[in-house]
Amino acid sequence: MDLDKKPNLTMTNKKGSKALRPNSSLLAIEAELCGAFNMACNGSDSGCRSNCYRNRDEEDEEVAAVPSPETKPVANGNNQGLCIKCKANQPMSFAGRRTDDDARFCGDCFRSNLFGKFRLAVTSNAMICPTDNVLVAFSGGASSRVALQFVHEMQHKAQKNFDASRDRSLPVFGVGVAFIDESSIFTVPEDEVTKGIEDIRLIVSSLTPPTKELHVVPIESLYSSDSNDGSDRLKKLLDAVCDATGKEDLLVYLRMLSLQKIASENGYNRLVLGSCTSRIACHVLTATVKVRTFFQQGHGYSLPADIQYVDSRWGVPVVLPLRDCLIQELNMLCHLDGLKTVELNKNPSSSINGLVSSFVTLLQEENPSRECTIVRTAGKLTPFHFNRIPEINDSNVPLATQRRQKRYNLKPTESISSESFCPICNSPLSKSDLLSFKNVESCDTNSVLFSAACCSSCRFQILPKDPSSVGDFYSLLPQPVVARAKCGSADNYSLLREQIKDCILSDSEDET
Repeated sequence: MDLDKKPNLTMTNKKGSKALRPNSSLLAIEAELCGAFNMACNGSDSGCRSNCYRNRDEEDEEVAAVPSPETKPVANGNNQGLCIKCKANQPMSFAGRRTDDDARFCGDCFRSNLFGKFRLAVTSNAMICPTDNVLVAFSGGASSRVALQFVHEMQHKAQKNFDASRDRSLPVFGVGVAFIDESSIFTVPEDEVTKGIEDIRLIVSSLTPPTKELHVVPIESLYSSDSNDGSDRLKKLLDAVCDATGKEDLLVYLRMLSLQKIASENGYNRLVLGSCTSRIACHVLTATVKVRTFFQQGHGYSLPADIQYVDSRWGVPVVLPLRDCLIQELNMLCHLDGLKTVELNKNPSSSINGLVSSFVTLLQEENPSRECTIVRTAGKLTPFHFNRIPEINDSNVPLATQRRQKRYNLKPTESISSESFCPICNSPLSKSDLLSFKNVESCDTNSVLFSAACCSSCRFQILPKDPSSVGDFYSLLPQPVVARAKCGSADNYSLLREQIKDCILSDSEDET
């Protein structure tokens, strides 16, 4: 693809506005990002030359800055050195910014603005209802710490309203916290892990009332209750993956399976992740790089599924309430409110994911609008039908909640349908992936069927290159992955037959 020639990947709708074609996928994202970057942010002292800064109205809606601990008056135009929201307090000074106009909010308004983004995402997408039982994935970093704090504040307010009401018609949603212990994989000192888990217990116990249950689960528990056997099998499984990026991706998928297992076994019906704008921007570019470098169409096809507010393809729907927040904002909030974080030192990453993360960090330093620009561009991709909360027909759910959900849920014409998923990464399978079943439909070897059921990305980066080694790799997989592969194979066969039924000859028809 010639990056100097931007392809025409837009179409005009009935209102005359332009939108990306659903089938353009990563090609459109790549074209728009290349046009937006213009490759002009490579360490220039004069800042970005691609003219992608937003206007003042858009800047007022988001806080895209890295505040320093000091707070001092800054001249910001008509506000005469005062916060543009309350117009009473002095705004915080922001480090690493080039204009005084970037210092806009005082500490209280900064926090209010950030919580407003969270609350808008939750209410607009019906992420949490009064009858829900929510599990917050807690890694110890700033993103998951803020997500836990904000969920607690919503729950605490709901509890106060419940206690103050006479009829007590609206119940208070439950909250649990899950921490996946990966110390068996990374070389982390045992005393550091023990102290980190104890700090997490103190953090969760301090967020009361209401009381929240903490689940500390080792990632090897995906295999069995025998931690030693599970740890050995997990290490062998990861060692069987030669590619550093594939190994890191596989660990991400196993972590999600662990969270899903905790949620399903303990009665949770929502899983809250702390993924923010910065992390999603890295994922967008990572998927684009993998498609361009390795022609991995699997990640390109499934990218729209990974960047939405809601993802219901899992047994327990996953929600991203911090999707519109930058990591710089979340770090600053932790500093302002004294929110304790827990960081366990892990091995440095040499994968594509680590390189892209460093690259995006550099872009953000040159132009604080970069990460938002990437996510907004990727947001033009057409989502899948499972990128919404399943509609509720329960009489116990308040009518206001049901109406809000129907209002904001995606319409069928606004989404892509996919009924088959990769057994490893759970990515939706494209038609090209489904065609791989054509040559193995009659095969009785489970490992061959498993390999054919995977998306092209997992086959390229995770599965062994030697076909004779796939059987050993298959034997090391945890049971949830194997079960999903067996269940998905039958669905894939039926879906493939449905798609090519017009081309299949019946027994009574002659081939000529």
